[in-house]
Amino acid sequence: MTGLQTELALRQYDAIVIGAGHNGLTNAAYLAKSGLTVALLERNSYIGGATVSRELYPGWTYSNCSYVCSLLRPELARDLELPRHGLQVVPYGGGVTFTRDGDYYGNYYDHNRQYREMARHSPRDANAYERYATDVRKQTRLIRPYLLRRPPDPTSLKPRDLSDLLGFARAFMEMGEEGLADTLRFWTKSVGDYLNEYFETDVIKAHLGGTGVIGTALGVYSPGTAYVLLHHYMGDMDGNVGSWGFARGGMGAVADALAKSFQAFGGEIICDADVDRIMVRHGKVRGVALKNGNEYHADIVVSNLDPKRTFLDIMDAADLPADLLHKARNFKIRGSSGKLNIALDGLPTFRGLDPKSPLMLGDMHFTDSLERLERAYDDWKDGTWSKDPYVDMLIPTQTDPTMAPPGKHMMTVFVQYAPPKINGGEWTDADKAGFEKSVIDQIAAHSPDFRDLILHCETRTPREIEAEVGLTEGNIFQGELTFDQLLFNRPFPGYAQYRGPVRGMYMCGSGTHPGGGVMAAPGANAAREILRDLRRVDVVPECYADD
Repeated sequence: MTGLQTELALRQYDAIVIGAGHNGLTNAAYLAKSGLTVALLERNSYIGGATVSRELYPGWTYSNCSYVCSLLRPELARDLELPRHGLQVVPYGGGVTFTRDGDYYGNYYDHNRQYREMARHSPRDANAYERYATDVRKQTRLIRPYLLRRPPDPTSLKPRDLSDLLGFARAFMEMGEEGLADTLRFWTKSVGDYLNEYFETDVIKAHLGGTGVIGTALGVYSPGTAYVLLHHYMGDMDGNVGSWGFARGGMGAVADALAKSFQAFGGEIICDADVDRIMVRHGKVRGVALKNGNEYHADIVVSNLDPKRTFLDIMDAADLPADLLHKARNFKIRGSSGKLNIALDGLPTFRGLDPKSPLMLGDMHFTDSLERLERAYDDWKDGTWSKDPYVDMLIPTQTDPTMAPPGKHMMTVFVQYAPPKINGGEWTDADKAGFEKSVIDQIAAHSPDFRDLILHCETRTPREIEAEVGLTEGNIFQGELTFDQLLFNRPFPGYAQYRGPVRGMYMCGSGTHPGGGVMAAPGANAAREILRDLRRVDVVPECYADD
């Protein structure tokens, strides 16, 4: 042990945050901003968790887990001065779903062009889209004000909880009887059934419905997936709700900017710090012990790990209530996603699509019906990867040329479905190769030159995601976004306000409200509750009001 390591091991901090993903960084930044001495411990040699950029092939930068930016709350980005610390988010336009008959459905940001494209497939659907978009926006406006607030506890009689519940009830009552019925139906409905109420064209429904299953171990006809669609609709770019963008330099730029903000407030980041356990004495935390034997002491310990890893791996069962252990073991956190990051020798072409089309700049899909989406889910249920997968594919180097050498490109491919185990056993290299082939085959069926352009392919199954990032079963949301695991049920009833069962212990990861995605809201909300318990000034901004 070096002298510096010895000094750090003996340091006393006001607060320790475990895990330097974007929520851990956000939480640590606000605690440090309040004047606390804060240490952020990360087991890897780099920060970011799943929000990371890495050069895994010389000259190419991969956003090797999360890949697009929109959910990051603008209130937090502005307050922590992330643009000043280097974060640039560039919006991308539109998207496209290719059909097996050689046609495609294009999604344009221009309203008139979008109407014409929908009408090309179905005049009825073109006329229905405005009603659909309006209805989804209503649900968005309902939930957005609660993203940067702790969920109220419906079993509590505390004035703060009662006030919050009354506010929530008031928002529901203002909808009227019909609006309330529509909302309850929306939150419990499958995305497939919901879209069938508005549209008749398979490819349009498939294009819109894919967002309802991203990151979930559910299919398009599983109840509750309509909300998952909403979760992906809540983001915005410069006030444009539902739009998405690329972080210049890859998603690691988000983590880097958060780290610089945290360090500007005096915070310390300690990498290669693998936490063995949270130390507890007489019902109160006293710090953490690392696997290398070092100890870091603090009266506040915040876990950015998922609920299973927090309570089943790094806490002693003797320090926890039996009911919590039961809830942690039964918390739904099934992996369902994989990812390919591909270095390309040039820009691929796609049948029927002009290479200069704005649709090339957006997300690309190849599943042209809800039926095919559901069949992909059937493979997952059978314990294997989807043979005809749903992919969300982008080529960010068209917008951000810093991620590849001149004239070259990088392709990011998010994939549903990939199970955490194959037929109950561990993934093998042969399984991984088969999964990779299923994705490449699907893209190549619509791009005649795609295979010849591949220089390198990094394939990530739930096995790799769990091993590197520490997400149980490779679940990208730290727990499924089903109705029974939202709001005051996230992660568990009785523990949804970021506080753990031990005094001084808190949670700030995506396994808490409002859930997954690169949002940073859980980290900020947890910081607000910690500062409240410490009776310190609240430095966390409130949610912007919708117009």
